[in-house]
Amino acid sequence: MPLVPRIERQEALQLLTGAELLTLGASADTIRRNLHPDGRMTFVVDRNVNYTNICESKCSFCAFYREKQAADAYVLTPGQIFEKIAELVEQGGTQLLMQGGLHPDLKIDFFEQLFRDIKNRFPSIQNHSLSPAEVICIAENSGLDLDQTLTRLKAAGLDSIPGGGAEILVDEIRSSISPKKIGWRQWGEVMLKAAALGMPTTATMMFGSGERLEDIVEHLFRVRELQDRGASFTAFIPWTYQPGNTELGGTTASGVDYLKVLALSRIVLDNIPNIQASWVTQGAKMAQVALFFGANDLGGTMLEENVVAAAGCSFRMSQDEMITLIHGAGFSAAQRTTTYSIVREFAV
Repeated sequence: MPLVPRIERQEALQLLTGAELLTLGASADTIRRNLHPDGRMTFVVDRNVNYTNICESKCSFCAFYREKQAADAYVLTPGQIFEKIAELVEQGGTQLLMQGGLHPDLKIDFFEQLFRDIKNRFPSIQNHSLSPAEVICIAENSGLDLDQTLTRLKAAGLDSIPGGGAEILVDEIRSSISPKKIGWRQWGEVMLKAAALGMPTTATMMFGSGERLEDIVEHLFRVRELQDRGASFTAFIPWTYQPGNTELGGTTASGVDYLKVLALSRIVLDNIPNIQASWVTQGAKMAQVALFFGANDLGGTMLEENVVAAAGCSFRMSQDEMITLIHGAGFSAAQRTTTYSIVREFAV
């Protein structure tokens, strides 16, 4: 249940446009402290494995994708993927985040065999993989409906689904920056069906690519409404568009903009327990500030990250650096699993 009366769209827009930054941050911080009174900030030890950069979506904001015939186009072999996961396990990691482009030739049998092999070789790893757009692509490539696809992927070893590809959940914006990608309703349908199968999920937002403030607010409320309808979002992760090397170009949102949206996310999303700060796009110092603007989690250590890096944004942070950052902000630190069970605590 919400700790305070729910705000609605118009009030949220007023906060985003008119509230003082520190006032907005203080409101979000109060909610965070009420939800997480233990003074602990969490992170997960994970690795992003981008199994292919071949993508038919060709989103204008993406610097990672390649056409099939490009000289640097690739599909990782199972052996290459296993080597990456083995390195993750050696470093005490628990989460595999495997995502790639919308490859026209990869059907469900490729993923079923791969996921079975991953589960057999690395039973302790949570396979937190495939965005909703990838799930839809696999279904279409394989001549299956969504229910069949999700049921088979789960049976093969897919444990949970990340919220990638959400961008802004407003089709007018999606059609302008990623016209070949699924609409917001399909994104939501994947998440609801995954939840019905007992699969945890997360939700994300990429902002700063040309949307209006009203669109940011609409995105937040659509996520909240999906959760009300039975979605299984364990966390929400907003991050800023990175324009480097992209067709869309432009500039990224400011740090002030990021903190305002982060704080508003914590205020609006009263039915999602965790808000992640995006050090990958904001860097360590801004991520530390974010811990006072509603965030209670720093996401993953990301032993590997290629998509944001392709846009020229290459912040890196080791586990020790993350713990030091959390302690420097006055909190205790803890390594968690994908579903927020505590693996190990690091007292101040």
